[in-house]
Amino acid sequence: MISPLTASSPLFLLALLVLVFSQLGDMQTASAGVSDIAPQDERDERVVRMLMFGKPGAGKGTLTARLAQKYDIISLSTGDLLRGRRIVARGGLLPDEMVLKVVTGRLEALQNKHWILDGFPRTVGQGELFDAHLKKRSTPLTLVVNLDVPDEVILSRISDRWIHLPSGRVYNMSYNRPRVEGFDDQTGEPLTKRPDDNPEIFARRLAAFYASTSPLLSYFAQSAASPAGLKVKTLSGTTSDEIWPQLDRLLQNSFPGLRERLETKETRTRHLVSDAIAAELGADSTA
Repeated sequence: MISPLTASSPLFLLALLVLVFSQLGDMQTASAGVSDIAPQDERDERVVRMLMFGKPGAGKGTLTARLAQKYDIISLSTGDLLRGRRIVARGGLLPDEMVLKVVTGRLEALQNKHWILDGFPRTVGQGELFDAHLKKRSTPLTLVVNLDVPDEVILSRISDRWIHLPSGRVYNMSYNRPRVEGFDDQTGEPLTKRPDDNPEIFARRLAAFYASTSPLLSYFAQSAASPAGLKVKTLSGTTSDEIWPQLDRLLQNSFPGLRERLETKETRTRHLVSDAIAAELGADSTA
């Protein structure tokens, strides 16, 4: 028999806790000017202007999305901006000036907001142009992250990868399966394969990475040696879940003033309380 909800029962106390956290969340939202982001710490106003590097299939999109979901960060994927152009579908690269124009045109609207860029620059030439563009506008890069995943792991991963094209959500049949095979978890719409997710095109992309993109790490490492505030870090692992804690700690340590989205904290709290209530109800029903 389920115990009644009295002032002394655990269920009453848990329900009261939910109400308290909900009220606190509303007060924080109001004080932030009807925003879902906690106010920036006045002691550290460093802006996240971050590049994410890694081999094709290393998990850049997945990890970038997790950061953008947790923190007040805007995620930009060059692949999404450029996808559909024929030269990209063939595994090639667009001219530096064209890619720079597409990317910087999007960044111009962000002002001093936090952002992460995935997929650009891919060559030292692009890196130099992009670096000079940002410094000219007094918005230099502050963090460069390289995801180090073994080649053999990535090669076995591409055949299992499926995406939801409208949102860019990525699934993998080996470790991040959709709830219903072949369909997106959130919309129920069908999943598709990327046109460049085949062994032949992937081999060319991997070769291009080693030939052109890898030297970028040396270029930015040299920039980080100067007192410009840039940090360069390599994170190693075989899955996104393995790399995520390293990446999360890096952001927290590098940008102490970066705040989590209020909705993330409130949602986590409500889930914890709901789980506790469900456990209490289950225990009472079996007593």
